[in-house]
Amino acid sequence: MEINDTQLLFFQHVKSILPPHISFVDEVAGLLDISNDSAYRRIRGEKPISLDEMQKLASHYKISIDQFFHLESDSFVFSGELGRAGENVFERWMENVLRQVTLINSFKHKHLYYLAKDLPIMEQFMMPDLLAFKSFLWRRSILYYESMKGTKFSLKDAVPEHMELGKKIEQVYSQIPTTEIWNLESINSTIRQIEFYREANMFESEDDVKKVYQSVLKLINHLEQQAERGVKFSIGGSPSSNSVPYNLLWNELVLGDNTVLAEMDGRRVAILNHSVINFINTTDERFNTYMFDTMKNLIKRSTQLSSVGEKDRYRFFNRIRDKMKLAARL
Repeated sequence: MEINDTQLLFFQHVKSILPPHISFVDEVAGLLDISNDSAYRRIRGEKPISLDEMQKLASHYKISIDQFFHLESDSFVFSGELGRAGENVFERWMENVLRQVTLINSFKHKHLYYLAKDLPIMEQFMMPDLLAFKSFLWRRSILYYESMKGTKFSLKDAVPEHMELGKKIEQVYSQIPTTEIWNLESINSTIRQIEFYREANMFESEDDVKKVYQSVLKLINHLEQQAERGVKFSIGGSPSSNSVPYNLLWNELVLGDNTVLAEMDGRRVAILNHSVINFINTTDERFNTYMFDTMKNLIKRSTQLSSVGEKDRYRFFNRIRDKMKLAARL
């Protein structure tokens, strides 16, 4: 029996999307409402898959079938959730971030590339005071929670659920080898947000302003230590035999857009930021190959700050600290 190469390639791609602990056959059988034996026969190419069945799988996993039929198309299929005004949308967003990093971490061979316009969001979660401020700002000023109209920020009102979710996200992220490309402007968004709230009298106290700034400075100091060691480790801790690589680069010409590219056991997923905190992702091979090549070109044209480049590393982080201290008036 002749095996359909397109069908085999399609199933190989679908399988690559699933975390290692998920049964591929059970997934296919469940989605197509067929027996495991029938699923096996389709996966092996012994029984042709119908166009309706292929479309059902492609729709569920948010993948384009154009590439498998060698169709020329300028379209790329993305998936994602949109944050809408209303209570609990921020909690759902944090849970989605946790699912994303947990999925990436579930693969044996993984690496995450981060083109940073702002402080990487997962690293902001390292600092409870900074997370409390960002949680308040995003809910009040970006997602427009009705219950928060007219309220001021106070550290004493930090939401325990957000603190717990942030801790979980940071713990998982710390297990994923990462390459980050920064610009000196990457700190500006956080500084502007703090200063806007300060000037608009939206802090309960000046002491809270200073504590948030000190939280950011502590994070910057920690990331400098990670860059010096070339690995990730917890704040206040030290590297261990299980520490994963942390590669930090400085690009003086390009300000990133918070694009993330994850490699997982030979497959790639691009995650694009939009509408302030929302993100969409795609497994499209053509798009992700282009994105990967772009990342590699940027890396070649950036200054290495991790493990080597001591002089450049000091210069980079000292300039960031100067920005922070000037804004904070510390």
